[in-house]
Formats: sequence, C-alpha cells, structure tokens
Amino acid sequence: MREIAGLKVAEELAAFVEAHVLPGLDLDADRFWTGAADIFDRFVPRNRDLLQKREAIQSKIDAWHRENPAPVDGEAYRAFLTDLGYLVPEPESFTVDPQNVDPELAQIAGPQLVVPVLNARFLLNAANARWGSLYDALYGTDAIPGEPAKGGYDPERGAQVIDWGRQFLDRAVPLQDQLWRNWDGGEPKLKAPAQLVGRNGDNWLIRHNGLHIEIVIDPNHPVGKTDKAGVADIVMESAISTICDFEDSVAAVDAEDKVLGYSNWLGLMKGDLRETFMKGGEEMTRTLNPDRQYVDLDGNSFTLPGRSLLLARNVGHLMTTPAVTLPDGGGAPEGILDAIMTATIACHDLKRTGALSNSRAGSIYLVKPKMHGPEECAMTNDLFDAVEDLLGLDRHTIKVGVMDEERRTSANLAACIYEVRDRIMFINTGFLDRTGDEIHTAMRGGAMKRKGAMKQTPWIAAYEDRNVQIGLACGMSRKAQIGKGMWAMPDRMADMLTEKIGHPLSGANTAWVPSPTAATLHATHYHLVDVFERQEERAKEGIAPLSDLLTIPLHDGENWSADEIRAELENNAQGILGYVVRWVDQGVGCSKVPDIHDVGLMEDRATLRISSQHIANWLEHGVASPEEVDEVLLDMAKKVDAQNAGDPAYRPMADDPQNSLAFQAARALIFEGTEQPSGYTEPLLHAYRQKVKAGS
Repeated sequence: MREIAGLKVAEELAAFVEAHVLPGLDLDADRFWTGAADIFDRFVPRNRDLLQKREAIQSKIDAWHRENPAPVDGEAYRAFLTDLGYLVPEPESFTVDPQNVDPELAQIAGPQLVVPVLNARFLLNAANARWGSLYDALYGTDAIPGEPAKGGYDPERGAQVIDWGRQFLDRAVPLQDQLWRNWDGGEPKLKAPAQLVGRNGDNWLIRHNGLHIEIVIDPNHPVGKTDKAGVADIVMESAISTICDFEDSVAAVDAEDKVLGYSNWLGLMKGDLRETFMKGGEEMTRTLNPDRQYVDLDGNSFTLPGRSLLLARNVGHLMTTPAVTLPDGGGAPEGILDAIMTATIACHDLKRTGALSNSRAGSIYLVKPKMHGPEECAMTNDLFDAVEDLLGLDRHTIKVGVMDEERRTSANLAACIYEVRDRIMFINTGFLDRTGDEIHTAMRGGAMKRKGAMKQTPWIAAYEDRNVQIGLACGMSRKAQIGKGMWAMPDRMADMLTEKIGHPLSGANTAWVPSPTAATLHATHYHLVDVFERQEERAKEGIAPLSDLLTIPLHDGENWSADEIRAELENNAQGILGYVVRWVDQGVGCSKVPDIHDVGLMEDRATLRISSQHIANWLEHGVASPEEVDEVLLDMAKKVDAQNAGDPAYRPMADDPQNSLAFQAARALIFEGTEQPSGYTEPLLHAYRQKVKAGS
C-alpha cells in the first residue's frame, strides 16, 4: 500500500491512476489524491449513517411483523411505514431537467446491453453491437423454427430468413405499391418517402422511429446473388446503449480486480481497447468499430455512431474495498471510489484524448444501483457534485441512472427522482433484485409464495406500471430513459420475439438484452411500436395504487405437497450453486448458467439474491427444515457438477462439500440469509472469493 493524502492506496491502483488515467487530463496526482481524500472524508460518515438507517428500519419492520402476524392489515401496515419514515411525502409536481443528454438516451428508443466490465472481449462485442445483421441473428437462432443444415450455407434456411426479413420490412417500412419480396432494385419507393435518408455505396439507409435500417446490396454475395434485388443482408441499428457493469455481473473483490475494470473502462473512453484471442484455431484481434459513413439523397456526407453509447454502472452504497484504506483503518466505500474513478476516466472522452468519442453531448453517464429511498439518492447527487468539483466539470455533467430495484425506492420513486432531477438520465426496473428486497423486507411477515406464483401478485404489476407512470409524470419522456429488465434466456429468441415486445408496449424506451444477437432481434420491436406515441397514451393514465405495491406476496394458506416444496427447494438450490461455484472458484460474475432443466440462463447476483432469500424465508417459517435444505443442496451439487463436467477449470463440490469454498458459500447465503444486510449476497461472496484468491 502507498500512503497518499492520508489514505493507503493499493500500489496497483495508485500506479494505474498516475501512469494511465491522469496523463492528458490536466490534473496532477497531488490534486487528484488530495481531492479524493476530501471526498472520502466528507461522504464516508454520511454513507455509514445511511447504512445504519437501513438496518434500523429493517429491525423495526421485523418487530412489527412479529407483533402483527399475517394476514397483514394493509391500512395499519401503511400507517406504520409512514410513521417509520419508510414512506415519505410525495413531492410537489415537478419536471426533470437534465441538459446535454445524448439522443440515445433521450430521443431514441431501442435495446440496451449490460456487459461485465472485467471482460474486454465482451465489452468490445457489446460496444460494437450498435449495428447487427438481422440475417445472421435469424439464421443461427431459434427465432425461425428448425436449424440450418450442417456443412456450409443452407439455402433452404436462408430462404426462410429472407422471407422473415421481407415480412418485417413490410410491417415496419412498407413500400408504396408492392411488397418487399417483389422489389427488384433501384431506389425503394417507401410509403413514407422521408424514411429513406441516405446511401452507403449501393446500400440504402432507412430511418424509422429514430432507428436506422441498412439494406445491403451485393449481387456477388452468396445470399445477394440469389435475390432479384441483390439484397445480401438487412443491417439493424441495434444496441443503442450499453451498461458497462462494475456491479452485479462481475466478481471484483480486491484492487487487482478493480484496476482491471477501470483499465477496460479507460480503453473504452479513449477508444483504444483491444483484445486478442483464439477462435477456430486462428488468432483474432477485436477493436472498437469506427463511425459509419453515408451520403444523403442530395449527395452530402454524414456519419452515424458506430458504437453503443456507453454507461458505467457503479456499485451501491454497501460494500467497502481493500483497494483504498481510510485513515481510521477501514476499507473505503466502493461506490464512492467507483464514482471518483469512473468519472475521472470518462474525462478522456470529454477531452477527446483518443480517436473515438462516446458522448457527443459532453456528458458522463453513471448508473447507481441499490439505493434505498430519496436520502440515498440525495447523497449520490451530492457525491457527484463533489466529483465534478474535483475534476473541474460543469454542474450536472455527470448524469445518473437510478435503478428502481429496492422496495423503499419503488414506494418513493417520485421523491427519489426529485433528488436527482437535474442529472437523471435513466430509471429502470429490476424484477429480481426488487423481489429479493421484497422477501427480505417482509422476512418475518410469513412464508412467501413460490417464486413462479409471485409474478402473479399485485405488487409486481403495480411496480412495473408505477415505474413508467411516475417517470412520465416527472417529465422524463424524450429527456431520459425509462427502462425494463433483462431477457435471461439467450438461446430462446423465438420466445423473446413473442414476449419482449411487451416492454416497448409498456412505454419503456429501452429494455435489457443478453447478447448482441438478442439486441438485433429486439430492435425489430421498436420499429413495430412507436414508444414515444405509447408514452403519450400512458401519460394520461392514473398512477397504480401504492396499496398494491405494498401488498406482500405471502402465501395464502396454500397446502403445498412435499413434492412441491422439494421442487421449489431444488430449483432455488440448483440455481444458487450453479452461479456461486463460478463466482467463488473462477471469479465469473455473469455467465450462461444451466438451470435445473438444463436451459441456459444469463445469471448475475440479482438471481442469487432472490433464490437465497426465498429458501431463507422458508426456513424461517418452517416450510422446510435445515436437514431438508442440506439434503437438497448436496443433491443439487451433484447435478451442477455433472452440468460442468466439460469445464477443465471447474472444481467439483459434491465429493467433498466441507472443503469446497463454493459449496460453503452457497450454504452460508441460505442459512445466514436472514442476517445479511438487505438480503444482499456481496458480503459473503466477497469473503469466500477472497479466500480462494488467497489460496485457502
């Protein structure tokens, strides 16, 4: 550790900042570290007080539930939460006013990727997913029934793809007097002629609902030569924005991990991130795509962004990091360090120190997760003020995305938005974390319904509706994103095409997708739904009742059979073990984890939180015994071992569970679940991962 300005900073972090981050920013090391120390001095006590308030509130809610056993009296419960200060008064009517927000967040509706910041290859894939081949997305997935024949291009499959693409064009950007399948080339005569906006060589560029479609003309291409118009592909503007995630999708437990994440973020902000890897026996190097060049119909040149607009998701208020030690000997709050570091690094984009740009509007975009209520939002606003002062930035240069994923935030959403009204660029629902907090908050209230049944309870619909309705009431339309959550099944694109159109129909102008391919397919939904028109319709609605949001998903006396209880435990335990074993043993924070039915799900810590809290709740109320849970855990460890048998880096759990740190971590998440702060999984995961890295 290096002693700087009263702090002890890990040598790798100090060296990285001084050798790679500060050069080019007109910010010397003494000023940076002194300013950082001052921010820690100002905000660490406030951060601690807010965490203590969380615990005090939870303790009082626990006591209330013990004194008021189910069924819950809704009016008495709401009065209690109001007296407690859990519910705060609604603010007077107001309109958010963020300035210099890029159109990808304010004016364009489209898909959003979330990608772990520790993986450079994934980051590059996501940033470059601004444009994607519709033909490739259809050809290689189950979006179209069947599979392509092996051994090269399958013309029959190709014909299905082409037909799907033409039908999509007929629905989204129809021609004046014919179907797209009958178009034989030349300038396409669109029913809405203004949608044809330019060319790239022989290719035609169409803009619809703010998104672009490029019709690729190449008669010499294997596909184009079979087409009467020479159409070789339909290229979609796809992942409009991407969240580069320092939080739930990564396993970052020390200075080494944090520096890797910051280094990758720096490569994105300077535009020079690159990754070399082996694929198909060949060495490949991936870099960021340049912008795309076009000419309009009058022959004037113009460019379109070649990459997603990039946002950094910092961690929340809870965790500390050993990368920086405070004068009192404690670890620094990781969220404060993230705010300082990610904003400082993003100044390279503002100053254009590299060849490529991210924000054309001159803003920095930081997403803040897991905030509990307006006081925590106010602290984030003040923290970002302080970071702007350190960096010499205009006020509100740093924009904030508020994850609506904690119960106290959902119940006070307008008040939360009010606290960041001049820098808000994003609100987003997160069903899994939100459900995890629902369970933990009412842990002592009674046994929860089965996870599947929870999705049908009143609070879920109210949560999703209120997020959009309150966002619109606060004036966020065409000023910021209102987002929806992840499609977690990357291999089930047909189902996604059927179901995920519900997100733009809800009035959300973005929704999360698990891959570039999914982004391209989900982009078709934003051509079929005019989201901003839908927002105008939804803005006329009333706001869903708070009473529905506060309806706890307790079981209603269902008489579950032993088999039903066992099935629920197995489902939860298998998911916990499948995720935790990769997190703890390999440091993988997000991956496609097979579920109990061997369906690959994109899992991160949010899934882990709900599953571990659900079993903890059933243990608390005697639905299952500790012996039953231990038996299920061991059985599911055997299943997870078998599912990972092909991974040479995998360490089996079932043969020696007592000495498997991954197995013990999974067990601790359940049996210590009621005592974990807000039901979060990070404290235990970090502790066990640090043991593995230390060679325990």
